[in-house]
Amino acid sequence: MNSKPNNVIDVKDLIVRFKSKSGVVHTAVDEVSFSLMNGETLAIVGESGSGKTTLIRTIMGLTDRSSGSILLFERETASLSTFEFNNVRRMCGYVPQDPYGAIPPGLSVLEAVVEPDLIAKSGLSKEERKDRAISLLQTLGLTTTRIISSRAVSLSGGQRQRVGIARALMLSPKLLLCDEPTSMQDVSTRGEIIDILDNCVASGMSMIFITHDLMLAGRVAKNIIVMKEGKVCESGSSAEVLSNPQHPYTRLLAEAVPKITF
Repeated sequence: MNSKPNNVIDVKDLIVRFKSKSGVVHTAVDEVSFSLMNGETLAIVGESGSGKTTLIRTIMGLTDRSSGSILLFERETASLSTFEFNNVRRMCGYVPQDPYGAIPPGLSVLEAVVEPDLIAKSGLSKEERKDRAISLLQTLGLTTTRIISSRAVSLSGGQRQRVGIARALMLSPKLLLCDEPTSMQDVSTRGEIIDILDNCVASGMSMIFITHDLMLAGRVAKNIIVMKEGKVCESGSSAEVLSNPQHPYTRLLAEAVPKITF
């Protein structure tokens, strides 16, 4: 599979299967293909169990693929050594769906945000690392000394989500993969976070944004993929998918979700 020079990711015919304890094989991702250009956002929409999370976990190397191709920054990840893949993955930020499991429980908020840079050994000094982490937290509305120095267990779900976003942005990734990153935010804070992510994309970052909310997907992304039962049932520009959905499931999503005003 060849990657176009401006693509940060190319996925082709990706299949991910799991075998249950009883021996039954379940296909979580079924022949999914898509590409994402530099500086653009792709939204992946679908209900729980549609394969969205498995898809991006497979891209990040956290779940094994059964077959298919994944090119990250024009490199087939299956052919990379562990060292090479880790170098490629450092260019990716990942915001997991579960904010409660995303932050190491023994670390303070500041330590949790700094940790990716310590692991990557980016070359920042201790003070530069701290300043960047605090700046990210403040941008995301976590401004008090009490929050920054507190442990994750003392934070609300919404606060943990924002810490997770700060962690993902710590290394200034070229590609950000967000799995329901605003699901625990109120409408006002959600809008602020979306604006922050928009600014990152405007500065050259690319983003994959997972959500169950078709209207939010249209607000965030240039293009949309709709998944159902592991398959892509519809894809196209946000304008096309929102104004003239072709698949019955997409139409159901459009009718079920109220429009969000930012």
